[in-house]
Formats: sequence, C-alpha cells, structure tokens
Amino acid sequence: MDHWSFPTSFRIGAGCVSELADVADAHGITNPLIVTDPGIIDLPVIDSVQASLRTPVPVFCEIQPNPVGANIDAGVEAFRSGGHDGVIALGGGSALDCGKVIAFQAGQSRDLWDFEDVGSNWTLANAEAIAPVIAVPTTAGTGSEVGRAGVVIDERSTRKVIIFHPKMLPVAVLADPELTVGLPRILTVGTGIDALSHSLEAICAPTFHPMAHGIGMEGCRLVLEHLPQVAADPTDLDARTQMMAAAAMGAVAFQKGLGGMHALAHPIGAVFNTHHGMTNAVLMPFVLQANRAAIEPTIERLAAYAIIDGGFDGFVEHIVELRDSLDVPNTLTDLGVDPEAVSTITAAAVEDPSAGGNPIEFTEALATDIFARACAGQL
Repeated sequence: MDHWSFPTSFRIGAGCVSELADVADAHGITNPLIVTDPGIIDLPVIDSVQASLRTPVPVFCEIQPNPVGANIDAGVEAFRSGGHDGVIALGGGSALDCGKVIAFQAGQSRDLWDFEDVGSNWTLANAEAIAPVIAVPTTAGTGSEVGRAGVVIDERSTRKVIIFHPKMLPVAVLADPELTVGLPRILTVGTGIDALSHSLEAICAPTFHPMAHGIGMEGCRLVLEHLPQVAADPTDLDARTQMMAAAAMGAVAFQKGLGGMHALAHPIGAVFNTHHGMTNAVLMPFVLQANRAAIEPTIERLAAYAIIDGGFDGFVEHIVELRDSLDVPNTLTDLGVDPEAVSTITAAAVEDPSAGGNPIEFTEALATDIFARACAGQL
C-alpha cells in the first residue's frame, strides 16, 4: 500500500483500513462517531471498520441517497449528545458528504444554510469548532474524500446546496479497495462514471489551472481503462485501486471547474432522486456534443492520450459504447425523469454553481436543448 500527502494524508491499498485506529490517534480523535448510510450497516464492511478500532464506535446512519437538511440535523444531534470529537465518514458520496457537514455544523451556532458556497459565506463559520474527519470511501467515484464541501438538499426548495469550508477537507483518507469489492455492479458503474465526469468536465472548463488539467487528463485515462475491468471482474483489486485513485483525482481536478453535466444532474437528482453518477453518465455524450465548438481540441488530445481513435467523434462514440457495455440507460426518461419538467430543471441548472464552468455560456436555451435530447436519446 502507499501513503500520499496530496491533497491530504492519503493511504491507499488493500488492507489499509486496518490502520484506522492509529490514524485516529495521530489526529487526536478519541471518541469518534461513524457516519454512514443505512445500506452499509448489514454489510461486512462495517465489521471491518469496527474491528480496526480499539473499541466499538457508535454509528449514525440516518442518511438518504440524496441527503437532506434533516439528515444533517439528526447527525449533529447524535454528535453533540455523544460528546464526540471527530467523525469517521464511511461509504459513498452521500455518507462522506454528510460526515463532513455534520463535523462542520456540530460546532456552529448559525443555521446550516448560512454557509452555502456563495461569495465568502464560509468566513461566517467558527473554524476552530470544526471537528476532524477521517474519510473511508467504499466507492470509487465522487472523490468526496478529498473535497472541502458537501452537497445537501434544502427541503424548503428541493434545491441542492453546496456547503463549503476549507477545514471540511478530511484530515486523512483510507482508500482500501477491499471495501469496494461487494458493491453492486450498478453502483460500481454509476460511481465510476461519476469519477470520469469530474475529470472530463474539469479539462473542458476554460479556467486556467494547468495542474488540475493535468490531473484530470490522467483521471480520465484511468477510468476509461480500469472501469471496464472492474465491471468485468469485481475482485480485481489492482483495477479497483486505480479507480479509487481516479476518483480522488477527479475531485482534485474539478477545482478547475465543472459544467453542464453537473449543472443539470444536480436539479435532476434533487427533483427525481436519481443516482448522481448515473445521471451524469446519461448526460455525458449530449453535453459533449453541445460543447463541441469549444472543446474539440481538448477532447482530441484526450482521445490520443487514452489511445482512442477518431478524434472528437471517436471519443463520443467510445463513451456511448462504454455506457452500453456497462448497462447505463440511454436516456433520462429511462431513469424516471419526466420530460415535461424541462422548465423546472433548466431554470435551476443555469443557476447551479457548476454552470459557470461550462466551456460555452450555459443559457437556458442550451440547457433546454441538452435536456430534451437526453430525454429522447437524440445525439
């Protein structure tokens, strides 16, 4: 196994979860709360994590697949009532996001929504009261383990809100591919393509950030090479390790920006409760085509780097074929999205923070065209 220091302390490799107790000690966490999702409670992964700790640790798991504010409120109450001094965030993106936001909000006196990632809202927080988080991802996709934010639905508006603070970055990550082996195929695929969407949108974003751009290029290549291997053989620990690296790389890369995929996927997920990664997977070729005029040279370079023939057209065709081979639905309608919701979705999409990173102006007309094509399957 390996131990990196970018962008935080990052241990990766089979069996590294066994070091959890030592990592907690190193960061002064003596009474942690495990934050996870209900689906993990009955899986062997929770036993592996508890076995790696010196004593049994309380577990909070009242988390929805698309977390809402009430989940954070309940988690904060559990954290405070238990006198906890840190969080072990265990699971996929929802659990990791909730763990980070709970550790953040437990020490604050202001309302959660005051800290939405707009302007300098994060400066309103009491930074000294933010509890440390150790992230233990069980999927390879969101990259939330190396992120400084969490996404929560505000029930008052069914709007996905990004809560941000620099100190929400976990103090340590334990990326153990053995914990991902039992993941259902649909989640392996959905989270894996989510990792691809992060790196892919990042390299297409017009912002100048060559470090993030380089990481995004390699993140794309890793997913394109190793996701089919993992889908074909879930026990391939080397491919799963590569996917966990790619997930973290995607989250580092998207400091450069995201774009239309995420701008649309956020309100679609909030309204229709679709899986975020699978929603990005469906949207991906439609957004690429819509942005072609601005991104063709970038995609041609990526295609050459990933050894995909045919330039831009060949790359889009490869994405469509990859989706088919992984049983990704062809349309948003197949995910349960109502095409008649176009006005609601597109109005929210153009206001989404991700829209600003799209390589061409993300107008309501553009969002409407992409949404309609993705519902009908018309590339």
